[in-house]
Amino acid sequence: MWKRKFEVAQINGFNQTSMAGHLGIEILEIGPDFLKARMPINHGTRQPMGLLHGGASAALSETMGSIASFFMLDDPTSQSAVGLEINASHLKAAKEGYVYSVTKPIKIGARIHVWSTDIYDENDQLVCQSKLTVMIINNAQKL
Repeated sequence: MWKRKFEVAQINGFNQTSMAGHLGIEILEIGPDFLKARMPINHGTRQPMGLLHGGASAALSETMGSIASFFMLDDPTSQSAVGLEINASHLKAAKEGYVYSVTKPIKIGARIHVWSTDIYDENDQLVCQSKLTVMIINNAQKL
Protein backbone atom coordinates (compact mmCIF):
# COMPACT_ATOMS: atom_id res chain seq x y z
CA MET A 1 0.00 0.00 0.00
CA TRP A 2 2.80 2.44 0.87
CA LYS A 3 4.31 4.59 -1.89
CA ARG A 4 7.44 5.34 0.18
CA LYS A 5 9.64 2.68 1.75
CA PHE A 6 11.44 3.43 5.00
CA GLU A 7 13.08 1.44 7.74
CA VAL A 8 11.75 1.75 11.29
CA ALA A 9 15.13 2.99 12.59
CA GLN A 10 15.26 5.67 9.89
CA ILE A 11 11.87 7.13 10.87
CA ASN A 12 12.61 6.88 14.59
CA GLY A 13 15.86 8.78 14.04
CA PHE A 14 14.07 11.47 12.03
CA ASN A 15 11.45 11.83 14.78
CA GLN A 16 14.00 12.56 17.51
CA THR A 17 14.03 16.28 16.73
CA SER A 18 10.23 16.68 16.85
CA MET A 19 7.34 16.32 19.27
CA ALA A 20 7.45 12.57 18.67
CA GLY A 21 10.95 12.44 20.11
CA HIS A 22 10.01 14.67 23.04
CA LEU A 23 7.10 12.36 23.93
CA GLY A 24 9.15 9.20 23.39
CA ILE A 25 7.02 7.93 20.50
CA GLU A 26 8.73 5.01 18.82
CA ILE A 27 7.60 3.21 15.67
CA LEU A 28 7.72 -0.54 16.19
CA GLU A 29 6.47 -1.91 12.87
CA ILE A 30 5.61 -0.79 9.36
CA GLY A 31 3.11 -3.37 8.12
CA PRO A 32 1.55 -3.74 4.67
CA ASP A 33 -1.38 -1.45 5.62
CA PHE A 34 -0.69 -0.32 9.19
CA LEU A 35 1.83 1.33 11.48
CA LYS A 36 2.48 0.21 15.06
CA ALA A 37 4.08 2.43 17.67
CA ARG A 38 4.49 2.85 21.39
CA MET A 39 4.71 5.77 23.76
CA PRO A 40 5.82 5.72 27.40
CA ILE A 41 3.55 6.87 30.18
CA ASN A 42 5.88 9.11 32.16
CA HIS A 43 6.35 12.68 33.41
CA GLY A 44 6.15 13.97 29.82
CA THR A 45 2.88 12.24 28.91
CA ARG A 46 0.94 12.25 32.21
CA GLN A 47 -1.52 14.85 33.45
CA PRO A 48 -1.26 16.10 37.06
CA MET A 49 -3.45 13.28 38.44
CA GLY A 50 -0.94 10.71 37.18
CA LEU A 51 -2.97 9.44 34.22
CA LEU A 52 -1.99 9.43 30.56
CA HIS A 53 -2.82 12.90 29.22
CA GLY A 54 -5.48 12.93 26.50
CA GLY A 55 -3.39 15.39 24.53
CA ALA A 56 -0.51 12.90 24.49
CA SER A 57 -2.84 10.28 23.03
CA ALA A 58 -3.98 12.78 20.39
CA ALA A 59 -0.35 13.66 19.64
CA LEU A 60 0.45 9.95 19.19
CA SER A 61 -2.48 9.60 16.80
CA GLU A 62 -1.58 12.71 14.80
CA THR A 63 2.07 11.71 14.63
CA MET A 64 1.30 8.25 13.29
CA GLY A 65 -1.39 9.43 10.83
CA SER A 66 0.94 12.14 9.53
CA ILE A 67 3.76 9.65 9.03
CA ALA A 68 1.34 7.30 7.26
CA SER A 69 0.20 10.11 4.94
CA PHE A 70 3.84 10.98 4.22
CA PHE A 71 4.36 7.36 3.14
CA MET A 72 1.45 7.84 0.68
CA LEU A 73 2.67 11.04 -1.05
CA ASP A 74 3.26 10.82 -4.79
CA ASP A 75 6.10 13.37 -4.58
CA PRO A 76 7.30 14.42 -1.10
CA THR A 77 9.55 17.08 -2.63
CA SER A 78 6.50 19.00 -3.88
CA GLN A 79 3.74 17.80 -1.52
CA SER A 80 3.07 17.94 2.22
CA ALA A 81 0.56 16.22 4.47
CA VAL A 82 -1.13 18.59 6.93
CA GLY A 83 -3.62 17.73 9.63
CA LEU A 84 -7.13 19.13 9.20
CA GLU A 85 -9.07 17.59 12.05
CA ILE A 86 -8.49 15.12 14.86
CA ASN A 87 -10.84 13.61 17.37
CA ALA A 88 -10.09 11.23 20.18
CA SER A 89 -12.35 9.23 22.45
CA HIS A 90 -10.58 8.47 25.72
CA LEU A 91 -12.07 5.16 26.83
CA LYS A 92 -9.90 3.93 29.71
CA ALA A 93 -7.25 5.40 31.99
CA ALA A 94 -3.63 4.32 31.70
CA LYS A 95 -1.12 5.06 34.48
CA GLU A 96 2.21 3.40 33.80
CA GLY A 97 4.32 1.50 31.31
CA TYR A 98 3.62 2.05 27.64
CA VAL A 99 0.66 2.52 25.36
CA TYR A 100 0.70 0.93 21.92
CA SER A 101 -0.97 2.29 18.80
CA VAL A 102 -2.13 0.75 15.54
CA THR A 103 -2.85 3.19 12.70
CA LYS A 104 -4.81 2.08 9.63
CA PRO A 105 -6.37 3.89 6.68
CA ILE A 106 -10.08 4.61 6.55
CA LYS A 107 -9.93 6.51 3.23
CA ILE A 108 -7.00 7.40 0.98
CA GLY A 109 -7.92 9.93 -1.70
CA ALA A 110 -5.86 12.18 -3.92
CA ARG A 111 -6.25 15.18 -1.56
CA ILE A 112 -7.71 13.77 1.68
CA HIS A 113 -6.51 10.91 3.86
CA VAL A 114 -8.43 9.65 6.90
CA TRP A 115 -6.65 7.47 9.49
CA SER A 116 -7.93 5.47 12.45
CA THR A 117 -5.63 4.96 15.44
CA ASP A 118 -6.44 2.58 18.28
CA ILE A 119 -4.32 2.99 21.41
CA TYR A 120 -4.00 0.09 23.86
CA ASP A 121 -2.40 -0.34 27.26
CA GLU A 122 0.03 -3.15 28.08
CA ASN A 123 -2.93 -5.46 28.87
CA ASP A 124 -4.42 -4.96 25.37
CA GLN A 125 -7.23 -2.83 26.79
CA LEU A 126 -8.44 -0.11 24.42
CA VAL A 127 -7.46 3.24 25.98
CA CYS A 128 -8.26 5.64 23.13
CA GLN A 129 -9.74 5.55 19.66
CA SER A 130 -8.87 8.43 17.36
CA LYS A 131 -9.53 9.59 13.81
CA LEU A 132 -7.27 12.01 11.91
CA THR A 133 -8.11 13.77 8.65
CA VAL A 134 -5.12 14.94 6.61
CA MET A 135 -5.04 17.17 3.54
CA ILE A 136 -2.40 16.74 0.85
CA ILE A 137 -1.18 20.12 -0.39
CA ASN A 138 1.38 21.36 -2.88
CA ASN A 139 4.34 22.86 -1.05
CA ALA A 140 3.80 26.17 -2.89
CA GLN A 141 0.17 26.30 -1.68
CA LYS A 142 -0.59 28.82 1.06
CA LEU A 143 -2.66 27.67 4.03
